[in-house]
Amino acid sequence: MLHLKAQTSPQWVECVLADFDTFLLDHANCEKKASASALRLATHYPDRRELAAAMIDLACEELQHFQQVFQIIDARGLTLAAETRDPYIRAFIKHVRTGRDAYLLDRLLVFGVVEARGCERFGLVADALPAGEMKTFYEFITASEARHHGLFVRMARLWFSEEVVAERQNELLAAEAEIVAGLELRPTLH
Repeated sequence: MLHLKAQTSPQWVECVLADFDTFLLDHANCEKKASASALRLATHYPDRRELAAAMIDLACEELQHFQQVFQIIDARGLTLAAETRDPYIRAFIKHVRTGRDAYLLDRLLVFGVVEARGCERFGLVADALPAGEMKTFYEFITASEARHHGLFVRMARLWFSEEVVAERQNELLAAEAEIVAGLELRPTLH
């Protein structure tokens, strides 16, 4: 698992638990956006068959997670929230370089870091929840995020050397740590 350069504050977990409904609504939006992003990546590089196949599978899995979160939301009598722009993603995506290969490498690694951050935060939520279905669900989601992080890094290593991947990943992790440090405390994933 990737070692993030900044750890999430314990106050974030308290904020999430104090407004868990808002967190669930944001979680649903994140899963929906992750599915769409995987599909966009698959179609942006149709000549990279391994990437297309992996991203289509990932999009289906993320859509299944969206469905699962929707079922939780629906059971709680909530309505899906309108899609909003995620300040974390907006800030992080600005670090993606242009140029076919640089763009591919950066997108893969940014998505990998986002999945690693999701793994960390979903794990914190799972740890904080009492025993039961919700805790089990978030333990499952945490494991999924860890696999997804690994998938993006493996995809990057198919087309770029270990040294190039490690160097760029380190740069992006530093940028992500600065973004996380500046985020407003909210009951959202990011």
